[in-house]
Amino acid sequence: MEKKRALIVGGVAGGASCAARLRRLKEHWEIVVFDRGPYVSFANCGLPYYVGDVIADERKLLVASPELFRERFAIDVRTDSEVLSIDRAGQTVIVRDLKGRRDYQERYDALVLSPGGRPVRPPIPGIDLPGIFSLRTIPDSRLIRSWLVEKNVQRAVVVGAGFIGLEMAENLTRRGVEVTLIELAEQVMPSLDREMAAPIAETLQRKGVKLHLGDGVAGFSPDGGGLTVATRDGSRFPADLVILGMGIVPETSLAADAGLTLGQTKAIQVDTEMQTSDPHIWAVGDAIEVTHVVHGTPHIVPLAGPANRQGRVAADSIAGRGSRFRGVQSTAVCGVFDQVIAQTGATEKLLAERAQSDVASIYLHPGHHVGYYPGARPIHLKLTFSLADGKILGAQATGEAGVERRIDVIAMAIQMGATVYDLEEAELCYAPQFGAAKDPVNMAGMIAANVLRGDMPLASWRALDQRGDVTLVDVREPNEFESEHIPGALSLPLSQLRQGLDKLPQGGELWLYCRVGQRAYYAVRALRQHGFDARNLSGGLLTYQAIIASEPH
Repeated sequence: MEKKRALIVGGVAGGASCAARLRRLKEHWEIVVFDRGPYVSFANCGLPYYVGDVIADERKLLVASPELFRERFAIDVRTDSEVLSIDRAGQTVIVRDLKGRRDYQERYDALVLSPGGRPVRPPIPGIDLPGIFSLRTIPDSRLIRSWLVEKNVQRAVVVGAGFIGLEMAENLTRRGVEVTLIELAEQVMPSLDREMAAPIAETLQRKGVKLHLGDGVAGFSPDGGGLTVATRDGSRFPADLVILGMGIVPETSLAADAGLTLGQTKAIQVDTEMQTSDPHIWAVGDAIEVTHVVHGTPHIVPLAGPANRQGRVAADSIAGRGSRFRGVQSTAVCGVFDQVIAQTGATEKLLAERAQSDVASIYLHPGHHVGYYPGARPIHLKLTFSLADGKILGAQATGEAGVERRIDVIAMAIQMGATVYDLEEAELCYAPQFGAAKDPVNMAGMIAANVLRGDMPLASWRALDQRGDVTLVDVREPNEFESEHIPGALSLPLSQLRQGLDKLPQGGELWLYCRVGQRAYYAVRALRQHGFDARNLSGGLLTYQAIIASEPH
């Protein structure tokens, strides 16, 4: 009967899922998991909410204990155990028992590396002063919770406006702390296109979070019983607590010291079966380099979903099943107070950085369910697609409700290689309290398909200032125009359009807009059939306002 040894370095999402999957495939193998921390499997995505007291009981964060692994799966889990080195020739590792302070050797037939990543802590003055924390583990969250109470924290600075930074800003605010959020980029949530992050910035400010964007931290210094955070532009912010949320870097030292190949991103290089450059060693999770399925370039995606799938693929590969990891498409969601942010695939700016041309985006602002049913909330949705064949490249959305459902649908469409025409035809659940007969996903597909068919040529909001021989036309009603309009626009309401054709110039392009884009589309269809070169500014005034709000000031 086959009996081999599999050693797994690191638990949490990737390592723990690999161990459990491998046991289901290889009942007679010996499986040992080493984790240098006190926990082998915990919900690190829940840590900000534990700090914020949304999750009050720390035990709720524990997904699985060493005892559960032993009793249910016959897996030997050794916490407080750090793997120091790998002898690839001898197929052994050296392990340090951090409690007993002894080193010992273990042999393997298969070795899986799941070391994760470590929080970015740049070498700037004062970075190691008391009161400056990163949030990656349960012990980290304990330290922050204790500091909040013991120091009676009134003011906090959060450095970095990504997932962790935004979640910490929310949870500290909920605890009555005054929060300043510092971000090097010109926007919050840098993974989004800039205009799609504008509603999140507005929400943060509405909830009392102070934003300092487009500036990096220069250093920290003691200030009485607290700290002063200095930025590169000379600004200074007092704080009783600082949270570093500047991202993570892959933990690759063990792999690099063993001579395993690192990729272009300096993370561990693996093939589609999660195998490293050594045929007896696999790697999963935040420490590995993977391929982005949309633009095909090397990527690091430190998310629990991909790590779990990678753990399963590695176990299958070790067991001879030959599973393959298809890559990542950066599907993610984040809650910020009453707003939800979600995205999948590639952003427009990422495609531009990779010089991918022949790409277009459309915007829409539908309700998350029909307007006649009480409680409808708008979803601000951006869909990016290929002009060549309509293939869906990415989507981003914000709103109070129904956001993640729509992005999940589009994420599956991207996985299946679908086009905007497929979104038109998608058959989705409908009842008044859940959606509409034309779901926002259908509407996005219809709008994008109209672009491809030539029924709705697009104009660019970002080209407004360089529009040349173009007439800007506002097709809303006069009272709407008088309340607010784009400077230089001509008012010609849709309700008076056919009677007012003589008010329009015969040469040049007409760029039409309304509030969200629908009336402008109707007007474009009519005007083009009257011989005008009419184009739609997608998403209407709401998108324009988001773009203006997102511009650096």
